[in-house]
Amino acid sequence: MKVKAAILTGAGEDWQTATLELDPPKAGEVLVRVEYAGLCRSDEHRRHGNPEGRYPLVGGHEGSGIVEAVGEGVTRLQPGDHVILSVLPQCGMCQFCTTGRSRMCDLAAHVPTGAMPDGTFRARLDGEYLGGFCMLGTFADHVVVTQASCVKIEPWFPLDVAALLSCGVPTGWGSAVYVGEVQPGETVVVVGVGGVGINAVQGARSAGASHIIAVDPVAMKRDFAMELGATHVAATAEEGAELARRLSRGTGADVVIVTVGVLTSEITSSALEMVGKGGRLVLTATADDSADINVQVPGNRVTFYNISVRGALLGGCNSQYDVPRLARLYDEGLLKLDELITKRYSVDQVGLAYRDVVDGRVVRGVIEHVHG
Repeated sequence: MKVKAAILTGAGEDWQTATLELDPPKAGEVLVRVEYAGLCRSDEHRRHGNPEGRYPLVGGHEGSGIVEAVGEGVTRLQPGDHVILSVLPQCGMCQFCTTGRSRMCDLAAHVPTGAMPDGTFRARLDGEYLGGFCMLGTFADHVVVTQASCVKIEPWFPLDVAALLSCGVPTGWGSAVYVGEVQPGETVVVVGVGGVGINAVQGARSAGASHIIAVDPVAMKRDFAMELGATHVAATAEEGAELARRLSRGTGADVVIVTVGVLTSEITSSALEMVGKGGRLVLTATADDSADINVQVPGNRVTFYNISVRGALLGGCNSQYDVPRLARLYDEGLLKLDELITKRYSVDQVGLAYRDVVDGRVVRGVIEHVHG
């Protein structure tokens, strides 16, 4: 079948819209009609480079849709099921899945190339096979993915906000609740309150933090953070550090979560200055170039202040457990999702959408696929 998609043909190239040929699902795979795709900054990172990956590449790693067909041996899903497409697959059998760390599933080795678990591809551009980012490629209106990448949801759950549960919401929320281990009464700083950071604010609020400081140079994002749970805002790291010291009565923040669009060594160093004795520095943000050295901290401060520096892959969440959990929190009014969508775009507008992201015009944008 023919599908419409936004693709990258090489590092440094602009997003292009193309018509692809899509092969049917093979064993263990499903065909999904993608309804919505989230615009996460990680896809824009792939425009600058795709380490260990390949081009051309179909963009998009947040999405929701409806299963249209299943391959042989599929046991988790059937046609008509509504699904969220997980940014990371979960096979359920490898050492990481069986020890409760499915976000590090062995199948994730295929994330940069977008290949299926058997190493092959289902989409073609002018006869050349190409993969979808994170084994998904939700900037296409149909995708063939492994059933390990799908989380089934109730058919009444709204598919537009469902797309945000693929990556941005669990990554931010879990960065506070799981990786940051925010406790009631603590002081938390979130550096960068875009599509991921705003959910770290929500996570810190749900964990009972007394003070939640949202640091962002964009006034619109600071105002929005106050609506979703922040108690204080700051435009700069220096302002955030001063607030953290004052609110903690001189100690410093218990948890600092870095969720900026592009991580640099300067941002990491300034974030460390906000962390108090015994605190936790959570690094969720990534860089355009994976080879960048962007974590340079004074060892004596980390040692003598007993500070923990922690990386946060998917916020420590496990999709098959946490995505339905977050969906329930939304349904019960304890997690805001509708408010996160600032603007909707067509698949032809991916380049424009990411310019809006980089320029700070949106908290989270979504691609709305049109099906004839």
